Amino acid sequence: MKLEALPIEFQGAMPVLRDLQAAGYEAYYVGGSVRDILLNKPIHDVDIATSAFPAEIKQLFRRTIDIGIQHGTVMVITDDATYEVTTFRTESTYQDFRRPDHVEFVRSLKEDLKRRDFTINALAVGIDGEVIDLFDGLSDLRARKLRAVGNPYERFHEDALRMMRGLRFISQLGFTLDPETFEAIREYHSLLAKISVERVNVEFVKLLMGSSRQAGVKTFVESECYVYCPGLSEYGEALLRFADLIGPAIPTERQAWTLLITMLGLKLEQIRPFMKEWKCSNQLIKDVSQMVPALALRRTKDWDNWQLYQLGRELAVSVEYLIIYFGQKPNQAKIRLMYQNLPIHNLQELAIKGNDLIQRFDYPKGPWINAVLRALEKAVIEKELENNQEILLKFALKFMEEKYYD
Repeated sequence: MKLEALPIEFQGAMPVLRDLQAAGYEAYYVGGSVRDILLNKPIHDVDIATSAFPAEIKQLFRRTIDIGIQHGTVMVITDDATYEVTTFRTESTYQDFRRPDHVEFVRSLKEDLKRRDFTINALAVGIDGEVIDLFDGLSDLRARKLRAVGNPYERFHEDALRMMRGLRFISQLGFTLDPETFEAIREYHSLLAKISVERVNVEFVKLLMGSSRQAGVKTFVESECYVYCPGLSEYGEALLRFADLIGPAIPTERQAWTLLITMLGLKLEQIRPFMKEWKCSNQLIKDVSQMVPALALRRTKDWDNWQLYQLGRELAVSVEYLIIYFGQKPNQAKIRLMYQNLPIHNLQELAIKGNDLIQRFDYPKGPWINAVLRALEKAVIEKELENNQEILLKFALKFMEEKYYD
């Protein structure tokens, strides 16, 4: 098979391949970019594989960065872009089920491609557009089938993360899993315990966000991979409920976690430890911890000003979108307008400050200042009070008499 026209991303990298070939080396476009162009999907990264060894690559190009030279990868910097150029290589045994004990550089494209995970990722394209397919990857693409290169048991024993990558591809591409490849995943699923949580997290989030997440998540459960993922061992049925949610691909990571935790039925106090176990960032945990209860409320009633104000426009719009997965129709434009029309959008916009209260009341500094400001803030948001300093001071006086004065 030959591509009639190379995509613009490949054309941009063509001078790198030409320079390698002019120096007597082989060079090809490889990996996910080849797969994606054949599937008419957007290309994110262009990876180049070559028979040139790292030192030879560095000698050939004026500007390079050693980004993974021990594994044969050199970043070549051109006037317009940067490209990862990796030497053909074979790999030894994998003692930790993730990283090879050592890498051997070779001159053979076949040796390089046969170490890759799935046939659809073991395709190469030459500078002339000719597709090199040594493992029937094109047939698998046409059949929309995900199949390991060679012996799947060997591939997953070498690198257990490939199992999660496979499940993620099912979710993203909507492919079916080759039966032998599935059986190998089911047999070796416990090896996921050997992989760092951070790496599993990356694949898991992509799995949740795929346009065919129903198939991906169900295979994740059926293969029992979920048992060896943080905090999920008791939630097989809940994961299937998540898989059954009808709707488009989930747009963002925080929305994916919010939906997942909603379907798991975690209590508010369980969210942080669960997400910490997944090594999520503090900001993501904070956002999701606000979004989960907001979604629970939104599923039963419309937004009110105070709830909208507390959550903020960005998170509120994100939560509003999620009701689509529960058979309701979101109205994000309405939420943006409601937020825009709030009397204030943060405490700094309140017409009275802490210093104003200190000057007005003969009372020692303390928590009362914050209590008064919060009461004023809520009253203004709920439009019980106008955001006017004189009006707010009168309210504050009454509040202080009721709460703090005898």
